[in-house]
Amino acid sequence: MSRHLIEKYRQRLDLETGLLASPWGGRLAVALVYPNSYHQGMSNLGLQTVYQMLNSRDDTLCERFFLPDQNDIDEHRRTGFPLVSVESQRPFDDFDLIAFSISFENDYLNLPTLFELGRLPLWREERSEHHPLILCGGVCAFLNPEPLADIMDLFAVGEAEVILPPLLAALLDREMDNRKQLLSSLSQVPGIYQPGGYTLKYKESGELELMTSSKGLPAHVKRQWQSQLDDSQSRTCVATPDTEFGSMHLVEISRGCPRACRFCAAGFIYRPFREHSVKHLRHEILHEQQAVGRIGLVAAAVSDYGDLADIGREILDHGGEVSVSSVRIDAITIEQVQVFADSGHKTLALAPEAGSQQMRDVINKGINEEQILAAVKLLAEGGIPNLKLYFMIGLPTESDADIIAIADLTLKIRQIWEEIGKQRGRLGRLHLSVNPFVPKPWTPLQWAPMEQRGQLEKKYRLLQKRLRPLPNVELNFESLRHAEIQGVFARGDRRVARLLPLLAEGSSLKAACRQVGLDPAFYLHRERGEDELFPWDIIEQGVQRRHLHEEYEQALAARTGYVCHPGCRRCGLVC
Repeated sequence: MSRHLIEKYRQRLDLETGLLASPWGGRLAVALVYPNSYHQGMSNLGLQTVYQMLNSRDDTLCERFFLPDQNDIDEHRRTGFPLVSVESQRPFDDFDLIAFSISFENDYLNLPTLFELGRLPLWREERSEHHPLILCGGVCAFLNPEPLADIMDLFAVGEAEVILPPLLAALLDREMDNRKQLLSSLSQVPGIYQPGGYTLKYKESGELELMTSSKGLPAHVKRQWQSQLDDSQSRTCVATPDTEFGSMHLVEISRGCPRACRFCAAGFIYRPFREHSVKHLRHEILHEQQAVGRIGLVAAAVSDYGDLADIGREILDHGGEVSVSSVRIDAITIEQVQVFADSGHKTLALAPEAGSQQMRDVINKGINEEQILAAVKLLAEGGIPNLKLYFMIGLPTESDADIIAIADLTLKIRQIWEEIGKQRGRLGRLHLSVNPFVPKPWTPLQWAPMEQRGQLEKKYRLLQKRLRPLPNVELNFESLRHAEIQGVFARGDRRVARLLPLLAEGSSLKAACRQVGLDPAFYLHRERGEDELFPWDIIEQGVQRRHLHEEYEQALAARTGYVCHPGCRRCGLVC
């Protein structure tokens, strides 16, 4: 046994407050696994919500597992000591169900290590009756589950508040102790996808030709979502300083986004857009005789929340502070900025996404340069010293002129920031985060190719040449290797799973594809056919394919689309 590892787990638990798991007591034991560090995982509201839901029941118990840091991974391998839970230091084999919560495709690369340290076979077909069931939830499970279909026994397609209760009821039926029988029963739970029950056929050209379900299984698995957001709450339930947002109490204020940006999966897979009521948020956040601390308001569209300034001011009046990650350019108000400044915000993020109006129209961003500069001026005059800007390159129909437009827009923003900063006696910094466009399932741009690496590198250099000399401007580029891996797994099929062990060992994508007989360009750089059967078509998302392709055609023509509004049913769902 590794005393060093056990002591490290116990020290971590000592830092926490809130829910702690207790001994088994005959309950259903669930291992909740986040395929990255504890530091990142415990800041994930989805993981915290599931942890709270499971441990608030009398018939279930949940303990957590995270990816160890590299030194601890090396010690696990050297000593043979298995990966164990944070709460009671028990291994995977002691649990009935192992539930992975996965939000990012690049975290797939950590799965081979977690299965190795947990002493579990990575591939579903190699596991026996004696192994726990493996379930995958999180955004990736209902974006495109197929890259992990040969690993996971089950996927939870949708939101935990709706899926968990019937899933647990089926698992607690002790009469079904045969694995095959249990899987068959679980497949009848709305939102549960059992990949082993489907047969796939591919065309000679490589595209998916047919996906056939076994008898009794649905042809498509319908995404489940919580219709009344006030019936649940996604908020911090385990507070610990040893995390990315350790000083904050995170609270979800809305789910989804009404803006319909054509590149953004969150705007489509979380439809319809839903908000918590102000009354509910007051109940969750505010306490009569108690300071509320630093509150992190979480949403895809924080500044779209109509009562943001009011709830923010109430938090300040209760001795607290308000934190948000980014604000919408055309929704930010003077009152909101004042709340952020009074809360001690040093940096706020804006996402113009593109420098030219044509490219903003391509992605249906719904903003113009005048609005961008007005938002920058509002933040600067409101006393926010630093500004972060998000841009994408490699968008469909993009030219070098559109890249130069990013630099030109940055210069205009910097001029405003510098002028107001000098008046206030403090010159802050501009941070530019530039990321390659990666096409995602369930968006209008799911048909688009990802740009070739050579062209992306050329555009990086063009931006560097124009912006590097500027003082107080920091330019950061996402790794192209990570972006390409993300692209392969975002729109990949079951065959790409074989890349995981090779990529996890540090292989290049090109070399890994060559070794398993795949062509990376097939997944990354070709435009998909209008009627092509996609791997993620196994999911019934609710958004109509016809609508998405119409929006794709509008994007290629650089025509703006729409914004979701109450009663709208253009996409097939009612907002």
